[in-house]
Amino acid sequence: MAAPKDLHYTKSHEWVRLDGDIATFGLADYAQAELGDITYLELPAVGDKVTQLEPYGVVESVKAASDIYAPLDGEVIEVNGSLVDAPDVVNSSPYDNAWLVKVRVSDPAQLENLMDAGTYDVFAEEAAH
Repeated sequence: MAAPKDLHYTKSHEWVRLDGDIATFGLADYAQAELGDITYLELPAVGDKVTQLEPYGVVESVKAASDIYAPLDGEVIEVNGSLVDAPDVVNSSPYDNAWLVKVRVSDPAQLENLMDAGTYDVFAEEAAH
């Protein structure tokens, strides 16, 4: 699956969509495919602070447990609670229904530290080989 063009990506395979000062975070299709069937998510609480490229949650699958890294700095303003009961949605809809958190971003310029979709597609293709 080609990476959606309106998102930016981390080297640890998280995505971010920025709308004004609100960022939506999620796991890229590559990440969910590598992890396999996702069985558990641990996400931060509303009001928690997140720091760019630092862990803010955990994803567990039948294969492994892995930290989830924040694409940008900010404060969590919403958590996708439906994923707690149905974490497998990350496998079936990584870019739509499986957004993880929404964050009020403190420094939108940090987006420049991330990859655009074209760069990420090349990066993920190389990681797969």
